[in-house]
Amino acid sequence: MNTPEPLSIWSLIAEASLLVQLVMALLFLASIVSWAMIVQRGIYQHRASLALKEFERHFWSGVDLSQLYRQGSGKGGQTEGLENIFRAGFKEFSRLRQQSGADPDAVMEGVQRAMRVALAREEEKLETHLPFLASVASVSPYIGLFGTVWGIMNSFRGLANVHQATLATVAPGISEALVATAMGLFAAIPAVLAYNRYSAKAESLTAAYETFSDEFSAILHRQVHSK
Repeated sequence: MNTPEPLSIWSLIAEASLLVQLVMALLFLASIVSWAMIVQRGIYQHRASLALKEFERHFWSGVDLSQLYRQGSGKGGQTEGLENIFRAGFKEFSRLRQQSGADPDAVMEGVQRAMRVALAREEEKLETHLPFLASVASVSPYIGLFGTVWGIMNSFRGLANVHQATLATVAPGISEALVATAMGLFAAIPAVLAYNRYSAKAESLTAAYETFSDEFSAILHRQVHSK
């Protein structure tokens, strides 16, 4: 009696129907792209967190604001995160203060508007790629399930030409179909974990940016009304 050879994952994929193979290829591509975005988001948000701590330490050290604006703290002249909000606000503050007869309230309104625009840009940077990760997390299991249903349907359709149905007859078709479900979960689970983590981190950094904007506005408000 011959013992049947065990089915490998690669053989199941190679022998799957064309539609199931397309589903697997789509899920594999989605997984690769999402992993690239997960790594990129992790690096960016870590760098943004470090930049936030470094700029706050420098800002609250008592350095003159004009000096801080001129020198900057970004490497190679590049600034990011909280410093961009500071620079946008202080640049508008300096420009409006130089106008003769500038109304203090008008100055502060312009400063706050400039910082809101800068804050919106930084928030957009923090949330880049997150919608894609959310889509992969929510859609991948259903795409895998579609491939599974199609594969199982083909397996049972093939039983119509078999006089005696056995487990060995339907096992390969069902196995290859279940691989699609496994690949859907493989793509979805890291994406949903990364989305939850990076969304929370983005909200935390955005809240810190908003808090700094309010504190910086208060400092500039005292300066513009002191004279």
